Amino acid sequence: MDATEAEIDSLVGREVYSNNGLFVGEVEDVRLDLDREIVTGLAVGGLNRELLTGRARTASGVVVPFRWVRSVGDIVLVTEAIERLREPSEETEAEATV
Repeated sequence: MDATEAEIDSLVGREVYSNNGLFVGEVEDVRLDLDREIVTGLAVGGLNRELLTGRARTASGVVVPFRWVRSVGDIVLVTEAIERLREPSEETEAEATV
């Protein structure tokens, strides 16, 4: 997705919700691939702690891959995949025990 500087700047400060209506957080910054001139992720802070578990719960923010973004308007809608962060995977549990 190509984006102008104004479009990128307008993302900062928008609230992020899952497409199921759960508040995720607020866009604090944008991750860019300068070579390809595309947005690759959104740095989200002010996180909904109830949505997260484990180490993610104490994080000050997360980077949401831009491929998870479903819509950008007054708010940013992301896929329900973000909700899976509250269900630890076997891989995450293995990392926690190392």
